[in-house]
Amino acid sequence: MFLDLLRRRNPKFIEAAMALHQEGKIPANAYVLDLDAVEHNAKTLRAEGDKLGMKVFAMTKQVGRNSAFCQASVRGGVNQAVAVDVACAVACKRAGMDIGHIGHLVQVPKFEADMVASYLQPHYWTVFSLEKAQEAAAAAHKAGRQQDILVRIKSDGDVFYKGHEGGIKASDIVEFAHKVDAMDGARFAGITTFPALLFDQDTHEVQPTPNLTTLENAAAALIDAGFTDIEINAPGTTSSVVLEALAKAGATQCEPGNGLHGTTPLHAIKDLPELPAVLYLSEVSHLHEDKAYCFGGGLYIDPVFPDYDVKALVGGAPTVDEKALASVDIPPTSAIDYYGMIDCTGSVQPQSGDSVVFGFRGQAFVKRAYTVGVSGISTGNPKVETIENIFGQAENWPNLR
Repeated sequence: MFLDLLRRRNPKFIEAAMALHQEGKIPANAYVLDLDAVEHNAKTLRAEGDKLGMKVFAMTKQVGRNSAFCQASVRGGVNQAVAVDVACAVACKRAGMDIGHIGHLVQVPKFEADMVASYLQPHYWTVFSLEKAQEAAAAAHKAGRQQDILVRIKSDGDVFYKGHEGGIKASDIVEFAHKVDAMDGARFAGITTFPALLFDQDTHEVQPTPNLTTLENAAAALIDAGFTDIEINAPGTTSSVVLEALAKAGATQCEPGNGLHGTTPLHAIKDLPELPAVLYLSEVSHLHEDKAYCFGGGLYIDPVFPDYDVKALVGGAPTVDEKALASVDIPPTSAIDYYGMIDCTGSVQPQSGDSVVFGFRGQAFVKRAYTVGVSGISTGNPKVETIENIFGQAENWPNLR
C-alpha cells in the first residue's frame, strides 16, 4: 500500500536502502529510516502545532524507538516523546528525548512507578483508575515532585480497540479530578482518550470518533466546576493536516507516530506535507518451486486497510522500476514470519541475495527486526547512522565482538 507512495515521493530512499544492502551495510529484516525525511516531517508537525498552540509528542514504537529517529525528531523540534510503555520511555530517554507522556496506552506497573517518577520524570502521566492515580502520586511524592496527571475517560458509545479498554466514566470526571488534587504528589492536569480520530474506509477521510465528543463534554464540565488550564490529549491517526480539527475540538496535545514517517492511512491516498520515511528491507534467501523466499522477522502489516495484493521491489541493484514489482504472500499474524514468499511466475525472476523492499505501516516494537537510521539521502550521500534492536539499543552487526 505504501510502496507506491515511496516509489513516487521518495525514490532516492529506496535506491539508497537497496544500495547499502548490496554493499553489506544494512542487514536483511530491517526497518530502514530516512532520517532527513523524519527531520522534515518533525519540522512540519512542530510548525503546525505551534500555530495552533498544541504540544507535540512523538510516538516511536512503530520504528522500534530507534535512537537516530528520536534524534532526527528532536532536530525537527519535536523533543518530547509519548511512551507506549515503560520500556519505550526508557529507550526514548536514553536517546535524548524528554518524556512528555507515559501511561497511555499501557499503564505504569505498580512496582515501576518509583523509577518512572524519579528517573523518567514524565511531564504527564495517564491513569485509568483511582488505584493507578494513587500509585503515581505516591511515587512522585517520594521523588520530591508534583506529577501532572491525565485521566483516561469513557462514555457509552466510545470506541476502543480490543484490549485497549479502560478509564473512568466521563460523568465522574469532576469528582475524580478533586480526588487527584487532594493527593500529595499529584495535580489533576487534564483528560485523554484513544482513538480520538480514525480513518474511514468509506469516505477515505480521517473522522472524529465519539471519544472526541466525550472529551469536549468532559472539558466543559470541568470548566464549569472551576478547573482551568485543562490539557486535552487526543491521539490517533495524527498528521499535520488533522491538527486544526483537533484544536477546534479543544485538544491541546497531539501525538504523531506514523505521521512522523509519513505512513498514516491518509498518506496512502493523498499527498500530505509529510514525506514517506520508512521501508522494510529483506533479502531473497532461496527458491522453491514457483516462489522465492525472502527473510522475515518484521513482516507486520498494520491492518488499517482491507486485504490487498502485497508487492515488493526485488532486485540485485537499486531500482524503483515498476517491472521490478512482484506479489508477495505474507504469513498471517497467527504464524511466525520466517519468510515471505515472492511470486516467480511473472516477469520478476528473483535470485538469492537480491534486495527486497516493502512499503507498509509496521509495528517494529512487536517484531524481531532491526531498525536502521540512514542520513544524507536528500543530499545524495547516504550513510548508516545506527543499527539497533526494537528497544533502541545498538547492535554490533555485522561485527560480533
